[in-house]
Amino acid sequence: MRQIYTYGNYLKEKFGKKVYKVGINISGFTCPNIDGTVAKGGCTFCENDSFSASTDAVQELKGFHLNLESKENPFLDKQLKQLELQFHAISKRQTKEYGAEKFLVYFQSFTNTYAPFETLKALYEKALSFDNVLGLSIGTRSDSITQETLVYLSELAKEKEIWIEFGIQSVYDETLKKINRGHDSANVKEWIIKSKEARLHVCGHLIFGLPGETQEMMLETAKAAYSWGIDSVKYHPLYVVKRTALANELSRGEFTPISEEEYLDVLVKSILMKPEHVNVQRVTAGIDDDSLLAPKWCRNKNQQIKNINAALKKVGLKY
Repeated sequence: MRQIYTYGNYLKEKFGKKVYKVGINISGFTCPNIDGTVAKGGCTFCENDSFSASTDAVQELKGFHLNLESKENPFLDKQLKQLELQFHAISKRQTKEYGAEKFLVYFQSFTNTYAPFETLKALYEKALSFDNVLGLSIGTRSDSITQETLVYLSELAKEKEIWIEFGIQSVYDETLKKINRGHDSANVKEWIIKSKEARLHVCGHLIFGLPGETQEMMLETAKAAYSWGIDSVKYHPLYVVKRTALANELSRGEFTPISEEEYLDVLVKSILMKPEHVNVQRVTAGIDDDSLLAPKWCRNKNQQIKNINAALKKVGLKY
């Protein structure tokens, strides 16, 4: 049985330590697909409130949003404090529960290059100043990063571990329009290639089960993402939560969620075609609360992993 090359494997090989990602949510960040710059309402599957944290600091900045054109940021000090509080709380727990020794600060929620350059620079450098931090992982969109930021990250990458995570989702523009993505596939390809040229590590997010997509389309998306040079991949099934446009489509009978059987099939095929050096950060996703509408199999993460390993075992692999 051959072990799939995971992100954890990669980090252990490179650093010889237990390295954990510390997920951070900085208030004031949003998305050009929410604020009306490229679209309104966000992607059809996105429940925008799900990105909101409940800390006092976040609530204090409610209603404040940055974008690439923002001229000033009067709340930068508060954002830096949020970063510090979250990092120390989460890293302490990871050390106690999992024996974490080193960390990557993961700017996770919303679009974390969608702010003035000086704000980004301050946040990134603050994150890198914490004890035992090896680098950054920055979640963003391909239409929300500037060449200035890319050059800066390239300089950081000379000494630090710098990852950038792009939501690829699909290489089919008709699908991207259906989900109100706000950019086309060519834009994602362009910025992944630019990021690789800048010596950054790139993680691509793929969603299987998007509206109207066949298995052949899903596999073509995976094939294209690999060909663009991504270093890591996250695979997600599309699930439906309350208070989203996709939930309305589901209620009208206009959308049928992917079955677990089909997801397992396309996931295994995608992993089999994956280049050996591309590591895997995630093989599924879901949510175990009453906001989940469908598919119900996305509720139990432990059962999903068991079923995924059973499917992988048939082809001589394990996760």
